[in-house]
Amino acid sequence: MEITKIVITGGPCAGKTTAMSWIQHHFTRMGYTVLFIPETATELITGGVAPWTCGSNLDYQKCQVRLQLDKEAVFEQAARTMNTEKVLLICDRGFMDNRAYMNDEEFAEAVASVNGNVVSLRDSYDAVFHLVTAAKGAKEFYTTDNNAARTETIEEACAMDDKLIAAWSGHPHLRIIDNSTSFDEKLKRLMNEMIAFLGIENPIETEKKFLIRYPDIHWLENNPFCHKIDIIQTYLKAPEGEERRIRQRGENGHYICYVTTKKPIGEDGLKRIETEQRINENEYLRLMSTADETRMPIHKTRYCLIYEQQYFEIDVYPFWKDRAILEIELSQDDQKITFPPEIQVLREITGEKAYKNAALAEMLMKREKGN
Repeated sequence: MEITKIVITGGPCAGKTTAMSWIQHHFTRMGYTVLFIPETATELITGGVAPWTCGSNLDYQKCQVRLQLDKEAVFEQAARTMNTEKVLLICDRGFMDNRAYMNDEEFAEAVASVNGNVVSLRDSYDAVFHLVTAAKGAKEFYTTDNNAARTETIEEACAMDDKLIAAWSGHPHLRIIDNSTSFDEKLKRLMNEMIAFLGIENPIETEKKFLIRYPDIHWLENNPFCHKIDIIQTYLKAPEGEERRIRQRGENGHYICYVTTKKPIGEDGLKRIETEQRINENEYLRLMSTADETRMPIHKTRYCLIYEQQYFEIDVYPFWKDRAILEIELSQDDQKITFPPEIQVLREITGEKAYKNAALAEMLMKREKGN
């Protein structure tokens, strides 16, 4: 059985309720059993359990995170009993959404209360899709009438939307769906992003890479919309024309492991078929035995940066002090990219072999043997 756990999140009045209906309709027709985990905050608040009825906001948040994780565990347990091959588990908000309603100290206590850590809790979801509040770019459609738990003004909704996006920064598969089109087109873009992620037909990914001047690390690490991730990447032996790697990804000593296979499409290398699977520690160690001896493992620091509703990944390598690599995944080849003014782009390097991680790993091995 294949169970995929996806978070649908977003600011107030972003269209989540309608999106759930679209997901049910489209993915049931594609052969998925679709299960929905209701938003925990709405359940608690409409039931009389709220930050203003509990002893403190932290008391309430501890109740909420516990109930949220318990619900997810129950739904996963139920899913495994079903006579089906593919289950799509849709979470109406996930654990990290709670971070937007707490300060750092409160959130740390909430995480400790469930005996967890940020990496395992955040990355337990396979993908996160954030629908931007109507208060940003579609103010005429913003309303609080369709949710008894919603009380935010337009200004408060915009601020909350920012906090929610920042809370999920660092997740490996975060996509932001803005209000640049009509509402129907917004939901169509959500469907297309989900279809691409799930790899229905061919999971084709469009990625652009840019060589940038070495970034201001202090600015990145103090940016509330940026999250620092440590990555160790090891390349494996693979058939000609195919790239295979294993990766540890995490922070503060907590890591999630993945195995990824990539096959390029076309001569420019802009599009590729990519499949990724989460693996456990034993599988990771087993695959390490098939490492490509011609390439060194790559250690890098990744800064996941959200700017103008775009999700950038900036990779800083220990062997470069003058440059870094910025990547962004696009839903369309001609999609406009708006770079932060603090980032100095030197040139686009999409498709350039010399700047691929696999080539860098090979260069490092040659350098090591040369010494």
